[in-house]
Amino acid sequence: MGLMNRFENAHNRWQGKYKRVLCVCSAGLLRSPTTAFVLSNIPYNYNTRSAGIDSSFALIPVDEVLIEWADEIVCMSEEQKVRLTAITKKPVINLDIEDSFAYRDPILIARIREQYDKVQ
Repeated sequence: MGLMNRFENAHNRWQGKYKRVLCVCSAGLLRSPTTAFVLSNIPYNYNTRSAGIDSSFALIPVDEVLIEWADEIVCMSEEQKVRLTAITKKPVINLDIEDSFAYRDPILIARIREQYDKVQ
């Protein structure tokens, strides 16, 4: 799929009016997919995607199309927030969650909810 088609999909009207949240961690494998899972369910019900900011090893790297798609970006560290705010004017929230959890770890899920609710 070409870049223009991806940009068109970023504004696909069938996505509805749900808040679009891009969840970002280092590789996009553990923390950000777990965050996307949490924020896509009750009580948030957001339209979510996850990606990694370290493009050398991220499964799905953060790119201009994902940033264009998002209404809000949620990241895991201050370093990631600094890097993201350098490339977008969109709101970037740092959950300050260290890289020491497995995918959908119950403690990670609780931390995501706690940290996200603090900034809302």
